[in-house]
Amino acid sequence: MDRPVIIALDFVDGSAAQALLDQFKGESGLWVKVGMELFYREGPQFITQLRDKGYHVFLDLKLYDIPHTVHQAMQQIGRLGAELTTVTGLGGADMIHAAKEGLLEGAAEAGTKAPKLLAITQLTSMDERAMHCTMQNDEFSLLDSVVHLAQLAATSGADGVISSALEVGKIHDATPSGFLTVNPGIRLAADARDDQSRVVTPQRAAELGSDGIVVGRSITQASDPLAAYHTIRQQFEGSTVR
Repeated sequence: MDRPVIIALDFVDGSAAQALLDQFKGESGLWVKVGMELFYREGPQFITQLRDKGYHVFLDLKLYDIPHTVHQAMQQIGRLGAELTTVTGLGGADMIHAAKEGLLEGAAEAGTKAPKLLAITQLTSMDERAMHCTMQNDEFSLLDSVVHLAQLAATSGADGVISSALEVGKIHDATPSGFLTVNPGIRLAADARDDQSRVVTPQRAAELGSDGIVVGRSITQASDPLAAYHTIRQQFEGSTVR
């Protein structure tokens, strides 16, 4: 994975997603993220269709259940040919380990490469107040929680985490070399934050050491999505990583 800009296909159905992708014809190596809304509407076959069209697919379902259930679900996800997928880090070490095993087993049975497993730390819509309102430990700051969950994920078999780019440096300091940090909450400087709390620009994400960024509305709601994508790629890929 070479520091991609991943387009979040946050649409109600496959037709709307394809209408956006039609504007990117000629772009090679395009990364796309399919989340719950689109996956639940279109089903597993949509992931296969995207893969067969040459897209790199990040399937973001944030699984969070008992280890056995997550293991069985990840067996199915491992068959689809996605390259990244997610669990919720708060599910704990056993669940993350079971997820990784399920992915490897499903991919092996399908004769395909297993997706890399990323653990969600804290959502980028979360702030200190919201975290403590969910009865998470009041003695932990939001940053403490993110770093703790990243360390837990690393020791439980995950390949990386989802976090704000603001936390990347601390995560890299606390986890093994090669442990991935993929970051949503990315906006161009002129864009609204909407429901995000911990937001950075593509350039700042690169400077902070992000391994990949996920961008939704700054591309999908732009008047010219392709131009917005090129601007974001230029900012992200043209910055010097600290």
